[in-house]
Amino acid sequence: MPTTRCKFAANLTMMFKELPFLARFNAAAKAGFKAVEFLSPYEYSKEELLHQLQKNNLKLVLFNSAMGDVTNGEWGLNGIPGREKEARENINLALDYAITLQCQTVHLMAAVVPPGEDRALYQQTFIDNIRYAADLYKKHNVSIVLEALSPIVKPNYLFSSQFQTDELVKLINRPNVFIQFDVFHAQNVDGNLTRLFEQLKDKIRHIQIASVPDRHEPDEGEIDYAYIFNLFEKYHYSYWIGCEYNPRSDTQEGLSWLQKYKH
Repeated sequence: MPTTRCKFAANLTMMFKELPFLARFNAAAKAGFKAVEFLSPYEYSKEELLHQLQKNNLKLVLFNSAMGDVTNGEWGLNGIPGREKEARENINLALDYAITLQCQTVHLMAAVVPPGEDRALYQQTFIDNIRYAADLYKKHNVSIVLEALSPIVKPNYLFSSQFQTDELVKLINRPNVFIQFDVFHAQNVDGNLTRLFEQLKDKIRHIQIASVPDRHEPDEGEIDYAYIFNLFEKYHYSYWIGCEYNPRSDTQEGLSWLQKYKH
Protein backbone atom coordinates (compact mmCIF):
# COMPACT_ATOMS: atom_id res chain seq x y z
CA MET A 1 0.00 0.00 0.00
CA PRO A 2 1.46 3.39 -0.96
CA THR A 3 2.27 5.88 1.79
CA THR A 4 3.35 9.49 1.80
CA ARG A 5 4.88 11.99 4.16
CA CYS A 6 2.81 14.78 2.63
CA LYS A 7 0.94 16.89 5.18
CA PHE A 8 -2.77 17.28 4.45
CA ALA A 9 -5.06 20.04 5.74
CA ALA A 10 -8.85 19.83 5.63
CA ASN A 11 -10.53 22.66 3.75
CA LEU A 12 -13.43 23.49 6.07
CA THR A 13 -15.26 25.58 3.48
CA MET A 14 -15.65 22.64 1.12
CA MET A 15 -15.39 19.59 3.40
CA PHE A 16 -17.75 18.54 6.20
CA LYS A 17 -20.53 20.70 4.74
CA GLU A 18 -23.04 18.34 6.33
CA LEU A 19 -22.19 20.22 9.57
CA PRO A 20 -22.36 23.89 10.62
CA PHE A 21 -19.04 25.64 10.00
CA LEU A 22 -17.88 25.81 13.62
CA ALA A 23 -18.62 22.11 14.11
CA ARG A 24 -16.31 21.22 11.21
CA PHE A 25 -13.18 21.85 13.29
CA ASN A 26 -14.00 18.95 15.60
CA ALA A 27 -15.00 16.76 12.67
CA ALA A 28 -11.67 17.41 10.96
CA ALA A 29 -9.75 16.60 14.13
CA LYS A 30 -11.72 13.38 14.63
CA ALA A 31 -10.95 12.44 11.03
CA GLY A 32 -7.23 12.66 11.81
CA PHE A 33 -6.35 16.07 10.37
CA LYS A 34 -3.79 18.14 12.25
CA ALA A 35 -4.37 21.29 10.19
CA VAL A 36 -7.17 23.14 8.43
CA GLU A 37 -7.68 25.88 5.88
CA PHE A 38 -10.77 27.79 4.77
CA LEU A 39 -11.78 30.53 2.38
CA SER A 40 -13.14 33.40 4.44
CA PRO A 41 -13.10 33.75 8.25
CA TYR A 42 -14.54 37.23 8.54
CA GLU A 43 -18.11 36.40 9.56
CA TYR A 44 -16.66 34.86 12.73
CA SER A 45 -14.68 36.58 15.45
CA LYS A 46 -10.97 35.88 15.74
CA GLU A 47 -11.57 34.73 19.31
CA GLU A 48 -14.19 32.14 18.33
CA LEU A 49 -12.00 30.72 15.57
CA LEU A 50 -8.97 30.60 17.86
CA HIS A 51 -11.06 28.76 20.45
CA GLN A 52 -12.06 26.13 17.88
CA LEU A 53 -8.46 25.69 16.73
CA GLN A 54 -7.10 25.34 20.25
CA LYS A 55 -9.93 23.13 21.50
CA ASN A 56 -9.34 20.69 18.66
CA ASN A 57 -5.54 20.97 18.60
CA LEU A 58 -5.53 22.18 14.99
CA LYS A 59 -3.18 24.44 13.09
CA LEU A 60 -4.58 27.00 10.66
CA VAL A 61 -2.40 26.98 7.54
CA LEU A 62 -4.27 29.18 5.02
CA PHE A 63 -7.19 31.53 4.51
CA ASN A 64 -8.12 34.17 1.92
CA SER A 65 -8.39 37.93 1.86
CA ALA A 66 -11.85 39.44 1.39
CA MET A 67 -13.78 38.36 -1.69
CA GLY A 68 -15.83 41.55 -2.12
CA ASP A 69 -19.42 41.53 -3.36
CA VAL A 70 -19.67 37.97 -4.63
CA THR A 71 -23.36 38.34 -5.52
CA ASN A 72 -22.38 41.01 -8.07
CA GLY A 73 -19.59 38.98 -9.60
CA GLU A 74 -16.62 40.13 -7.53
CA TRP A 75 -14.02 37.59 -6.44
CA GLY A 76 -11.32 39.56 -4.64
CA LEU A 77 -10.66 43.28 -4.30
CA ASN A 78 -6.90 43.64 -4.62
CA GLY A 79 -6.90 44.10 -8.39
CA ILE A 80 -9.77 46.56 -8.75
CA PRO A 81 -8.67 50.07 -9.78
CA GLY A 82 -10.14 52.78 -7.58
CA ARG A 83 -10.79 50.40 -4.69
CA GLU A 84 -7.29 50.58 -3.21
CA LYS A 85 -8.41 52.03 0.13
CA GLU A 86 -10.94 49.24 0.67
CA ALA A 87 -8.49 46.61 -0.52
CA ARG A 88 -5.79 47.77 1.88
CA GLU A 89 -8.22 47.91 4.78
CA ASN A 90 -9.00 44.25 4.05
CA ILE A 91 -5.30 43.43 3.70
CA ASN A 92 -4.83 44.88 7.18
CA LEU A 93 -7.82 42.91 8.48
CA ALA A 94 -6.45 39.66 7.05
CA LEU A 95 -3.13 40.28 8.80
CA ASP A 96 -4.96 40.93 12.06
CA TYR A 97 -6.67 37.54 11.74
CA ALA A 98 -3.41 35.84 10.74
CA ILE A 99 -1.60 37.16 13.81
CA THR A 100 -4.34 36.14 16.23
CA LEU A 101 -4.88 32.74 14.62
CA GLN A 102 -1.13 32.12 14.25
CA CYS A 103 -1.48 31.49 10.53
CA GLN A 104 1.73 32.06 8.60
CA THR A 105 0.30 32.04 5.07
CA VAL A 106 -2.51 34.14 3.57
CA HIS A 107 -3.89 33.93 0.03
CA LEU A 108 -4.45 37.46 -1.26
CA MET A 109 -7.07 37.36 -3.99
CA ALA A 110 -6.88 39.47 -7.15
CA ALA A 111 -10.14 40.30 -8.96
CA VAL A 112 -12.44 39.40 -11.80
CA VAL A 113 -11.80 41.67 -14.78
CA PRO A 114 -15.15 42.57 -16.38
CA PRO A 115 -15.26 42.36 -20.21
CA GLY A 116 -14.01 45.56 -21.79
CA GLU A 117 -11.99 46.69 -18.77
CA ASP A 118 -8.25 47.40 -18.93
CA ARG A 119 -6.61 44.18 -17.77
CA ALA A 120 -3.18 45.84 -17.56
CA LEU A 121 -4.55 48.43 -15.14
CA TYR A 122 -6.08 45.69 -12.99
CA GLN A 123 -2.74 43.88 -12.96
CA GLN A 124 -0.80 46.97 -11.93
CA THR A 125 -3.32 47.69 -9.18
CA PHE A 126 -2.88 44.12 -7.94
CA ILE A 127 0.91 44.39 -8.01
CA ASP A 128 0.86 47.65 -6.04
CA ASN A 129 -1.51 46.27 -3.41
CA ILE A 130 0.46 43.05 -2.98
CA ARG A 131 3.70 45.01 -2.58
CA TYR A 132 1.99 47.04 0.14
CA ALA A 133 0.81 43.84 1.81
CA ALA A 134 4.14 42.06 1.50
CA ASP A 135 6.06 44.86 3.17
CA LEU A 136 3.52 44.92 6.00
CA TYR A 137 3.24 41.15 6.42
CA LYS A 138 7.00 40.63 6.41
CA LYS A 139 7.24 42.42 9.76
CA HIS A 140 5.11 39.65 11.24
CA ASN A 141 6.73 36.71 9.39
CA VAL A 142 3.58 36.09 7.34
CA SER A 143 3.87 34.86 3.76
CA ILE A 144 1.55 35.72 0.88
CA VAL A 145 0.47 33.28 -1.82
CA LEU A 146 -1.15 34.00 -5.18
CA GLU A 147 -3.46 31.49 -6.87
CA ALA A 148 -4.40 31.17 -10.53
CA LEU A 149 -8.06 30.24 -11.06
CA SER A 150 -9.16 28.30 -14.12
CA PRO A 151 -11.84 29.87 -16.34
CA ILE A 152 -14.22 26.95 -15.82
CA VAL A 153 -14.40 27.92 -12.13
CA LYS A 154 -13.96 31.70 -12.25
CA PRO A 155 -14.26 33.23 -15.72
CA ASN A 156 -12.29 36.46 -16.32
CA TYR A 157 -10.21 36.16 -13.15
CA LEU A 158 -7.06 38.27 -13.49
CA PHE A 159 -4.81 35.23 -14.02
CA SER A 160 -5.51 31.58 -14.78
CA SER A 161 -2.13 29.96 -15.54
CA GLN A 162 0.62 28.94 -13.15
CA PHE A 163 3.04 30.69 -15.53
CA GLN A 164 1.10 33.93 -15.09
CA THR A 165 1.32 33.49 -11.32
CA ASP A 166 5.06 32.97 -11.61
CA GLU A 167 5.38 36.16 -13.67
CA LEU A 168 3.36 38.13 -11.12
CA VAL A 169 5.57 36.87 -8.29
CA LYS A 170 8.59 38.09 -10.25
CA LEU A 171 7.01 41.49 -10.94
CA ILE A 172 5.95 41.99 -7.33
CA ASN A 173 9.52 41.16 -6.32
CA ARG A 174 9.07 40.63 -2.60
CA PRO A 175 10.75 37.80 -0.66
CA ASN A 176 7.56 36.70 1.12
CA VAL A 177 5.32 36.35 -1.97
CA PHE A 178 4.90 32.82 -3.37
CA ILE A 179 2.76 30.60 -5.59
CA GLN A 180 -0.28 28.71 -4.35
CA PHE A 181 -0.20 25.64 -6.60
CA ASP A 182 -3.72 24.29 -6.97
CA VAL A 183 -3.39 21.02 -8.86
CA PHE A 184 -7.02 21.13 -10.03
CA HIS A 185 -6.61 24.55 -11.64
CA ALA A 186 -3.14 23.71 -12.96
CA GLN A 187 -4.33 20.59 -14.74
CA ASN A 188 -7.33 22.39 -16.23
CA VAL A 189 -5.22 25.25 -17.64
CA ASP A 190 -1.59 24.20 -18.01
CA GLY A 191 -1.37 20.40 -17.82
CA ASN A 192 2.03 18.65 -17.88
CA LEU A 193 2.00 18.66 -14.07
CA THR A 194 5.39 17.05 -13.58
CA ARG A 195 7.37 19.59 -15.60
CA LEU A 196 5.18 22.40 -14.29
CA PHE A 197 5.90 21.50 -10.67
CA GLU A 198 9.59 20.93 -11.36
CA GLN A 199 9.87 24.38 -12.89
CA LEU A 200 7.99 26.22 -10.14
CA LYS A 201 8.71 24.14 -7.04
CA ASP A 202 11.07 26.62 -5.39
CA LYS A 203 8.37 29.32 -5.46
CA ILE A 204 5.49 27.15 -4.19
CA ARG A 205 4.47 27.69 -0.56
CA HIS A 206 1.05 25.99 -0.53
CA ILE A 207 -0.62 23.23 -2.59
CA GLN A 208 -4.28 22.30 -3.00
CA ILE A 209 -5.71 19.12 -4.49
CA ALA A 210 -8.92 17.78 -6.03
CA SER A 211 -9.84 15.36 -8.77
CA VAL A 212 -10.23 16.49 -12.37
CA PRO A 213 -12.70 17.02 -13.93
CA ASP A 214 -15.28 16.84 -11.13
CA ARG A 215 -13.34 18.35 -8.18
CA HIS A 216 -14.04 15.47 -5.82
CA GLU A 217 -11.74 13.29 -3.71
CA PRO A 218 -8.30 12.68 -5.25
CA ASP A 219 -8.97 8.98 -5.80
CA GLU A 220 -10.87 9.44 -9.07
CA GLY A 221 -10.51 11.26 -12.36
CA GLU A 222 -7.63 11.85 -14.73
CA ILE A 223 -4.85 12.75 -12.25
CA ASP A 224 -2.78 9.94 -10.75
CA TYR A 225 -2.34 11.36 -7.27
CA ALA A 226 -0.16 8.47 -6.10
CA TYR A 227 2.33 9.67 -8.70
CA ILE A 228 1.78 13.35 -7.80
CA PHE A 229 2.35 12.78 -4.07
CA ASN A 230 5.55 10.88 -4.89
CA LEU A 231 6.59 13.82 -7.05
CA PHE A 232 6.10 16.22 -4.14
CA GLU A 233 8.17 13.94 -1.91
CA LYS A 234 10.89 13.53 -4.53
CA TYR A 235 11.51 17.27 -4.45
CA HIS A 236 11.13 17.52 -0.67
CA TYR A 237 8.04 19.70 -0.66
CA SER A 238 7.51 20.29 3.07
CA TYR A 239 4.59 22.73 3.27
CA TRP A 240 0.90 21.90 3.62
CA ILE A 241 -1.47 20.41 1.05
CA GLY A 242 -5.04 21.63 1.32
CA CYS A 243 -7.86 19.24 0.47
CA GLU A 244 -9.96 21.75 -1.45
CA TYR A 245 -12.51 19.41 -2.99
CA ASN A 246 -16.25 18.82 -2.93
CA PRO A 247 -16.89 15.42 -1.33
CA ARG A 248 -18.93 13.04 -3.46
CA SER A 249 -21.32 12.51 -0.55
CA ASP A 250 -20.53 12.25 3.17
CA THR A 251 -17.08 13.73 3.87
CA GLN A 252 -15.99 11.05 6.33
CA GLU A 253 -16.99 8.21 4.01
CA GLY A 254 -14.92 9.78 1.26
CA LEU A 255 -11.73 9.90 3.34
CA SER A 256 -10.68 6.34 2.56
CA TRP A 257 -8.16 7.86 0.13
CA LEU A 258 -6.43 9.61 3.03
CA GLN A 259 -6.14 6.45 5.14
CA LYS A 260 -4.55 4.79 2.12
CA TYR A 261 -1.75 7.35 1.93
CA LYS A 262 -1.06 7.97 5.61
CA HIS A 263 2.56 7.24 6.43
